[in-house]
Parts: sequence; structure tokens; C-alpha cells
Amino acid sequence: MTVELVILGLVVVTALAFDFTNGFHDTGNAMATSIATGALKPRTAVALSAVLNMVGAFLSVEVATTVTKDVLLIQTSDGGLVSGLDPTIALTLIFSGLIGGILWNLATWLFGLPSSSSHALFGGLIGAGLASLGVAGVNWSGVVQKILVPAALAPFIAGCVAAVGTALVYLIGRAATRRHRDRGFRWGQVGTASLVSLAHGTGDAQKTMGVIALALIAHGSLSVQGIEDHGLPVWIIVTCAVAIALGTYLGGWRVIRTLGKGLVEIEPPQGMAAEASSAAIILTSSHYGMALSTTHVATGSILGSGVGKPGARVRWGVAGRMVVGWLLTLPAAAVVGAVCFIIARAVGGLPGAVVIFLLLVAASAVIFLRSRHQKVDRHNVNAEWDEDTHSVAPGDPDRADTQEVARS
Repeated sequence: MTVELVILGLVVVTALAFDFTNGFHDTGNAMATSIATGALKPRTAVALSAVLNMVGAFLSVEVATTVTKDVLLIQTSDGGLVSGLDPTIALTLIFSGLIGGILWNLATWLFGLPSSSSHALFGGLIGAGLASLGVAGVNWSGVVQKILVPAALAPFIAGCVAAVGTALVYLIGRAATRRHRDRGFRWGQVGTASLVSLAHGTGDAQKTMGVIALALIAHGSLSVQGIEDHGLPVWIIVTCAVAIALGTYLGGWRVIRTLGKGLVEIEPPQGMAAEASSAAIILTSSHYGMALSTTHVATGSILGSGVGKPGARVRWGVAGRMVVGWLLTLPAAAVVGAVCFIIARAVGGLPGAVVIFLLLVAASAVIFLRSRHQKVDRHNVNAEWDEDTHSVAPGDPDRADTQEVARS
């Protein structure tokens, strides 16, 4: 067994681990509002989301193709690796980028901070690409057109659509009693939340598919032209679909809590409007191959639902902390990706890949153990949001969790 093949195996396993963290980190994008309004029980919501994430992963591969050619420039037009890369270095580059994405996902999950798994992944890959190839290794036009521009526009577009939709549903439902109105919209939420989960699968699972395909390109087992002509290998689609579904089923309760309770107190009409706008935007972006952040879309939609409801109170301070996290995502993940690549190259070959893999395992274990001291699960996910302590959000996580568990 060659060194390149062993590193390829490590990359595939790590990519699926990233997909798993993507699932539990982003469950709240689809199900936070349905859980907050009582439209779905917490465990039912995450189970439904898991199944639909898996189904969505089979519906499109446009975003996966974007990842293989619009982030890094590692392959020449004739199918070979660019100058300065051999299969071992290229695989180490991708491996390092994945580690940057995973660690940022875990860090933001610990603090209940909804951030973009997509941008964490792209940031890690860009950082590792810069460390190995310099600025020429990054497809800057693709990054700007397919990642940065959609990232800047998505929250505003989603917010506007959700605000208009919320205002309309309250206008249309004003003649109904609140009890009958909320009951009807809770059923509507089940449908729209399911659509968001399906849309999430069409976008986010594909990003991991694209990374695995990129690793196979680096190894020489696959080419961009082959993907465009024949599509992705079926085993990549199946394994990525299963990994993101398993991650989704575990819930990601910390992020669900922040989205469902931290931004605005959501009623069923707001929840349905927010979810409908999120689904429409995510599905449209997937169709055009734009690697859009479902977190940015969902957050913008929830904020828009607060703006669109007369008299609703939006917690702009919580939203501001999220935006800071979004701005840090790409550079923070890039730094980790670059550092991991430098360490791996300094050690060299397979031992270098093993060293950064062990660093990933150790850091992940520390974050997991830390999370046990401030547990959030389906039992306290809907506890009252504590304005003073920013419950389960960046700030004072220990104190916040103690108070919310006491209330639950």
C-alpha cells in the first residue's frame, strides 16, 4: 500500500467527519423555528431533518463540481497536477484544509454560534492552498463569484423575503383567532422545515462530495473532465449522504437554541415564512452551483421574520455576535489549515499526515469534554433565553448553562 493511498484514506475519513459536523452544526437552519414554536418535537424534528438531508444529497451535484474547480487550482488543463505539487503534497493540502473546517465547526458549536460550515471548509482549503502554492494556488475569481458575493447578499435577500412573507401571513391571518391561526401555521412549518432540510442536503452534502472528488483528482484517480462527463462516483454520494444524515440526527442542540430562541421569539406564522424563504433561496443557489451558506440564509430569514411581524423584538446584539463569527470564519479556518499544512510538511510524508490527524483528534476531544460541562439537549433547548448572560452563546457559557438547566 503506497503512502499516497494511505493519506487518501485519511482524507476521505476526515472529509466524512467534516460532513458529520456539518450535519449537527446546521440542523438548526432547518428545524430551529419548528422546535421553538412547538410545531415539531425536538427528536422528531432532527430525525425528519436527517432523512431529508440524505434524500437531498442525491438530487444535484452542481455545488460539488464548484468545489472541485472554483476554490483551488491544483489541476492543469490536461489533467495533471500543477507545478510544485505531487500527489502526497496535494492530498496533505486537502487534509489540512479539512482539519481547519472541522475545528472551526466544533469551536463555534461549543458556543452555540451559528456559523457557516461551508465557509469554514473553504477557509481551511484556501489557507492550506496559500501555504503550499501561494496566491496562485487559489482560484480567486471562483472564490469571489461563487462564495464571497453570495455570502454577502444571501442574509439580506433572505431577510427581505422573510420580512415581506411574514407581513403578508399576518395580514392574511388577521381575521382568524390566534389558536386556529397558529395551529394552521404549525402544520405549514412542518412542510417548509422539511423543504429546508431537503434543500440543505442538495447544498451542504455536496461540498464534502466535492472535497473527496478533489482528493481523488490529486491522487490521479479522477479528473474534472471526468466528473463533468460522467458525474461523481456513486460511492461518494452515498457515503456523504449517510454522514450528513447521522450528524443531523444528533441534533446540534446548542445552535438550534441560539437560532430558535436567541434572535427573536418566534410564532408559527413567522417560522413558516422564514423557512419558506430559506428553502427557496437555498434551492435556487444549489441549482446554479453557488456554494451558499445555509446558516447565513436561515439567520437572515429568522431576522426578517422578526422585522416583518408588528411589535416583534429582534435581539440585534445576538445577531451582531453572529456576524462577527461569520467575518472570522474564513480567516480563522484558513490559519488553522495553513498551520496544519506547515506542520505536516515539516514532519514529511505519511508521518506528517498522521501527526496532524492526531492533533485533530486531540483538539476534538478537548472541545467535546468542554461541552459536557455546559450541556444543552432536547430537554432544555427551548428554555427561556437569558438576556443578561446570552444563554448558550459567546460570552459566559458556564454561567448561562447553569441558569438555563436550573430553569428547565
